[in-house]
Amino acid sequence: MRGTARLSSAYAHSVLGEPDVVASRAAAPARGPANGPGRELLDAITRQNKASLADDTDKFRKIGGGIALHCRVDLERRRVADAASFATLFRGYETLLMKRDLRDAGLISSTASGICGGVHAATSAQCLEMALGIKPPPLGILARNLLLGCQYLNDNPMHLFILSGPDYSENAIRATNPEIWAKAERAPAAHAATHGFPTIGAIMTELNRPGGRLFAEALDMMRLARAAYALLGGKYPHSESIVPGGVTLSLSVEQLDAFAAKLSPFRDYALRCARIWDDVFDFLYACEPRYRDLGRGPANLVDFGQWDHEAFYDGTYENCDVWGEKRWSTPGAVIGGALVTTKLSALNAGMEEFVDRAFYDSWESAEHAADPLGNALKPNHPWNKTIRRNAAKPGAYSWAPSLAWNASTFEVGAYARLYISALAAKMPGSRFMHSTGTSLVFDGLEWRVPEIWNAFERNRARAYAIAFNLAAVLECQARAKALIEEGQTRMRSAFDLPGSGRRFGVGFGGAGRGMLAHWAVLDGAELANYHVSIPSRINAGPRTPGGQPGAVERAVLNTMIVESNWTGAEDFAGIDIVRAIQSFDPCMPCKAELSFLGTNFTAAKEVTSDGLI
Repeated sequence: MRGTARLSSAYAHSVLGEPDVVASRAAAPARGPANGPGRELLDAITRQNKASLADDTDKFRKIGGGIALHCRVDLERRRVADAASFATLFRGYETLLMKRDLRDAGLISSTASGICGGVHAATSAQCLEMALGIKPPPLGILARNLLLGCQYLNDNPMHLFILSGPDYSENAIRATNPEIWAKAERAPAAHAATHGFPTIGAIMTELNRPGGRLFAEALDMMRLARAAYALLGGKYPHSESIVPGGVTLSLSVEQLDAFAAKLSPFRDYALRCARIWDDVFDFLYACEPRYRDLGRGPANLVDFGQWDHEAFYDGTYENCDVWGEKRWSTPGAVIGGALVTTKLSALNAGMEEFVDRAFYDSWESAEHAADPLGNALKPNHPWNKTIRRNAAKPGAYSWAPSLAWNASTFEVGAYARLYISALAAKMPGSRFMHSTGTSLVFDGLEWRVPEIWNAFERNRARAYAIAFNLAAVLECQARAKALIEEGQTRMRSAFDLPGSGRRFGVGFGGAGRGMLAHWAVLDGAELANYHVSIPSRINAGPRTPGGQPGAVERAVLNTMIVESNWTGAEDFAGIDIVRAIQSFDPCMPCKAELSFLGTNFTAAKEVTSDGLI
């Protein structure tokens, strides 16, 4: 099986006695109140928000915040009748940067995440390179690529086997769908020769937390990725070596060889991960066709691309469409499964951040009407944004804004890089990877654009993303060695602080969980405005002014409840709702707050909160 939702008829009939499942990429409109969320959820969020603001027992908890997905569940119809995504706290790291020296941007913004400091540092550096006209030397560009790749090689296995994997384990399946577990025990695994598990049940047993072998192996692979990062970057994750103009570290051929040796186990691991999840998801589709609606949504995906080409990246906005399309992961926007653009300037100009359903008042002026290329900017573009908190705002239900591109809500994730790069077919030549226009090909693997977009396909693509990350790392490692052997060893370009004048920058970055953006407006050497959009709050954003749900809200509203082993609200596990949320890989504490039609019973289900919210 390759990276697609389509099953072979032979597999479906001979193993499980179920027909093939093929569906289109266009999802039905999200269910729920037309202008939702309804009064029940708004009242529950208002109570939770007031309690959170009044709670001073643990001030450290307020630094990060979390996500609470409030759901009204209709057990009779096996649907979620209403959903509201509540980002629980004002984070406000940007407010710490206002009117500060621009050199503080990377150090402060990188603390916005406890595990993703490196990607924030890199994105902030690129943002300031654009504003200041700094071009890093080729080896410095490649060094940053290698560090980013290591962070992704840590993040994707963590999601697949530590966070999300247990939701598909024997323990979970046996408890919630014993009829599916009975089939899994005897269903042969199509790729047993690759991953070593003879049956689907054997895979699921090793997904158990914490005793499963796949769970433990993922911890080992995460350790390897972090150790490789430390070989080059000095420490993980908050490396202070990433700066505007390049990196402060040095590289040698010996370091790069040791780096490659440290990551060598990922060659086999990448292949095994893809085939493990191919087998699990193909089995579940064939076993229960209703899973095609699990976390289903339109394929509306945006990504800025990743891994700059050292021969093309100059950091300027004027040339961003050129160097952007030369990234090893192509930037772009996909709406309804169709590629709309691969130009970074179009992606930037089309961004709007709405606060209609968030605990902020709208800003009153739009100072910047066009980008440096003359493209029109909307008043709600992040370069125009002003943060004006209003915790008592009527109708608001989240501390996250809603980010839209050309009036469409969208989602971000490691999977978006594969989807866009596959469709665009603009990837630079490489012996480690290439795009066909409908797929991405790696060593021994091919990921194909799926015919349906849902929780399974997000996770399947994330499994293939390990091979994509590794291919990019190997490409950049080889190119870095060649530069050193040619005598090109400079790692950083110096710069002077600017004088008076207004300058603009945008960091077209990314994280293990998807697109990451830093927007800056400089007034001389001072940060006049600075704003950050992170993947988890993009995906978990509230409704737009036009009523479009955020990506997570839409996925939950479209989810069909397949869970079978319950008699009522009291013993309902909510595993399908949890899987839908978890498929977005939220990087902060997250839980599902469930209430049920026809009863006053409520329940909180852990997604990744560990009791923090």
